[in-house]
Amino acid sequence: MTIDLTFPDGAIRSFEKGTTGRQIAESLSKSLAKKAVLIKLDGALLDLDRPLENGGRLDILTREAPEVLEVIRHDTAHILAEAVQELFPGTQVTIGPAIDDGFYYDFARDEPFSTDDFPKIEAKMREIVDRDEKIRREVWDRNDAIAHFESIGEKYKAEIIRDLPESEDISVYFHGDAWKDLCLGPHLPSSKFIGKAFKLTKLAGAYWRGDHNNAQLQRIYGTAWSSEADLEAYVQRIEEAEKRDHRKLGRAMDLFHMQEEGRGMVFWHPKGWVLWRVLEAYMRRRLDASGYVEVKTPQVLDRSFWEQSGHWDKYRPNMFVCETVEGETLSLKPMNCPGHVQIFKVGLRSYKELPIRMAEFGACHRYEPSGSLHGLMRVRGFTQDDAHIFCREDQIVEETAKFVRLTKLIHTDLGMETAYINLATRPEIRAGSDEFWDKAEGMLAEAAKQAGVEPVIAEGDGAFYAPKLDFIVKDAIGREWTCGTLQLDYVLPERLDAEYVAEDGSRQRPVMLHRAILGSFERFIGIMIENFAGKFPLWLAPVQIVVAPITSDANPYAEQVADALRAAGLRVEADLRNEKINYKVREHSVAKVPVIAVVGRKEAETGEVALRFLGSDGQTILSLADAVQRLQTDATPPDLRQAG
Repeated sequence: MTIDLTFPDGAIRSFEKGTTGRQIAESLSKSLAKKAVLIKLDGALLDLDRPLENGGRLDILTREAPEVLEVIRHDTAHILAEAVQELFPGTQVTIGPAIDDGFYYDFARDEPFSTDDFPKIEAKMREIVDRDEKIRREVWDRNDAIAHFESIGEKYKAEIIRDLPESEDISVYFHGDAWKDLCLGPHLPSSKFIGKAFKLTKLAGAYWRGDHNNAQLQRIYGTAWSSEADLEAYVQRIEEAEKRDHRKLGRAMDLFHMQEEGRGMVFWHPKGWVLWRVLEAYMRRRLDASGYVEVKTPQVLDRSFWEQSGHWDKYRPNMFVCETVEGETLSLKPMNCPGHVQIFKVGLRSYKELPIRMAEFGACHRYEPSGSLHGLMRVRGFTQDDAHIFCREDQIVEETAKFVRLTKLIHTDLGMETAYINLATRPEIRAGSDEFWDKAEGMLAEAAKQAGVEPVIAEGDGAFYAPKLDFIVKDAIGREWTCGTLQLDYVLPERLDAEYVAEDGSRQRPVMLHRAILGSFERFIGIMIENFAGKFPLWLAPVQIVVAPITSDANPYAEQVADALRAAGLRVEADLRNEKINYKVREHSVAKVPVIAVVGRKEAETGEVALRFLGSDGQTILSLADAVQRLQTDATPPDLRQAG
């Protein structure tokens, strides 16, 4: 029996069923066969030596193909596990997937690993690569596989097999003749194709299957790349990212702290709160100019309210719930949308009032497992720059396009560009008909195009009830962050009985557009700290200027300069300590103060100031009046500058 394969050039050739990718490559070109590492059949990656049972479009991939990088990382995870078991007999392996930029493997071992073990493990991994161990796949009987892994002390592998569906093949991959791992694959033909562009990066704890009731394992993370140059570039990016870590900079700049007694909650210090307030004021001005009305909804609401909205069933594990002495069951709000519907419902709404753009800087609380908390990026208490647009269906495209333009503008003002927009389409499990999804997806795509953006399709990533747009920004070192989203919602207005009077007098349900631009203030401030490496533009900086006298006899003039700058609306501190000027300059530079105004006896006599700008070696001498005017102009927020 034959199968028909279509090649990238459109040619169609017939092969015997069971022919492998390697045999096909050899029939095309001996040189191609030597370089081939995987095949792609109708989009699915397969081992080079996997017998083909069906026809389709076939691509023969070499190591340089973009799709191969994830397999290199998965193979490297296997090599890590093999190396660990050779070096530390008795260690059990569990799971080891490829992840963004690398891989990890979880191990069960009585003795703790140390990062001091990494050089030895990496050396063993390189030795395994040099062995050029052939990687081959076998399919085992389920019971035989369980018995085998139990017999060699691999109880976690046996448990995984027991929990697999009865219909699933039990595939085992051998590296050489001895070491093996339970795995779906695919994998490269042999260990030499993995290369040596890998590095172990960190240790962490992990619970078996992510459940804190299970045994704790040791997780070793690593990174792997197609080339040494790519590895080196990645290492440099990581080193730069560590310098920009918002947690370290937050402490150095005295912006905020977090502590064990308030897990996932932020203690904002005065300077950090100034940053928050400046950002909030900017956002409020942008929203006011865009026709939003601002509201405030309760922090705590009765269980019955969340049952009606549907959140009790879906989000209850992530909600903070309390009981009162009167027998009430209450919850801190995990989101703002149901409260906004209640405001919409007060009074009878007309189609003429729509769209209503209802905004709230709403404080929300969600339970996140303690192990997932991460500085400002993943918290339990957060404030969303939340808004909901209540509109008619015929207004969806126009309102979405306006939101796209506003979001791109705000991202630019805040130092980041919108790299692209994802259109997240219908998930496999969803509400609504295909006709509904066709229409909804089409409207969001059309809106993005009207705003001058061609969305990138994120297949199957939409919400249960409707598609959404996600805004991806790039920071100063090329990392991508999701900042901003818009979701269509026909469901919540139905559940909470929201309606308006249409032009024909009938009662109709509004469509809700859930939208946020920053996402949460906490996370976005964390992203901004890392994007700017703490060196905020003057308008955002918590302390914009420090006036530093050279000697104590210049203190009165320093206070005069500080008062003049404050009168111009600038955020100023005067450093009158009895310290050398170089010490003061260095200290305030470390604290990322944008401008240091140095004054001495000479400046006091001439009425001048010497301005030192962060990141610049020189200084600019200006009269006090000119310095005030320049700094006042430089510190004007971008929206007010544009308005002026």
